[in-house]
Amino acid sequence: MTSPTPIPEPTPESTTSPDSLAAALSPASPVVSPVLAEVVRSGFVEGRHRGSLVVLAADGSVEWALGDASAPVFPRSANKPMQAAAVLRAGLDLSGERLALAAASHSGEPFHLALVRTMLAEHGLTAGHLQTPADLPLDPAEAETYLVSGQVRDRLTMNCSGKHTAMLAACALNGWPLATYLDENHPLQQLVADGVRTASGEDVAHVGTDGCGAPLLSLSLTGLARAFRHFVLAGPGTPERRVADAMRAHPEYVAGTRRPDTWLMQALPGTLSKMGAEAVQALALPDGRALAFKIDDGAIRTLGPVLARTLRLMGLDAPVLTRLEDAPLLGGATRVGEIRAAF
Repeated sequence: MTSPTPIPEPTPESTTSPDSLAAALSPASPVVSPVLAEVVRSGFVEGRHRGSLVVLAADGSVEWALGDASAPVFPRSANKPMQAAAVLRAGLDLSGERLALAAASHSGEPFHLALVRTMLAEHGLTAGHLQTPADLPLDPAEAETYLVSGQVRDRLTMNCSGKHTAMLAACALNGWPLATYLDENHPLQQLVADGVRTASGEDVAHVGTDGCGAPLLSLSLTGLARAFRHFVLAGPGTPERRVADAMRAHPEYVAGTRRPDTWLMQALPGTLSKMGAEAVQALALPDGRALAFKIDDGAIRTLGPVLARTLRLMGLDAPVLTRLEDAPLLGGATRVGEIRAAF
């Protein structure tokens, strides 16, 4: 039997001639992002994922970056800590698991759904008030169990239902309209926008609509990393610090028992971590160092390897990083390759 072909180490991209480089940098041809991850199958690199990444030093300055960390991106659910802080500023008294769930992209595990139901009832609300789209649990294993039990897509099951419940509760407390709580001009959403600008230190360049229906505010990756740094360094008792503390104390409510954000916050005390759809990741360490990255094509499968490589380059070494960077490719039922960081 022949021995398996060794997987080659990442190699620099081929050099570019001055003429082709000039063409690539012309206004009609935007700059191509660097490769952050490679897809290696049977010793052959069959695909590449490009993106941008930024790392902040403890003092908040940019320590290093790849690609364009100043261009606006939609952070998607990486904005959730800022949305959760807004409901506290609106006067809603949440703490512990409830506040963690307000900042969550939960997996739809039974304990997640039970707490959403409890929170709705505590504030005189029902699942009918939620304007989340009907969905299955985010975790594939939970989705399979859910379907086998005969249940169907539901607004409460959607991974943002904890955030929406907190938003509705803040509106009910203040007498604000419930039917329009997702309008970008609603008083609650104005609080969110103010918090995003304050935490990131930059203006919002674009406003869109997130997958859950909530307003989606763009930031640069540098601004997003700065916002996470702001949350971990905020003073005790401030809305930002309360959110960060709740997320770090109850990471299983922020994500789920089989999710990287949970693993990281459990394994690295004081770390604040949150991913977003379309392959966005933000993280801050308790010493004020922070990172954010976005994979251009939205490939979620790259998040673990890219995040683990970044943290190693920042000087961290822990078993959880090995767990994160293990992203196998299968041929039949046999491992034949991997997704690996390429920087």
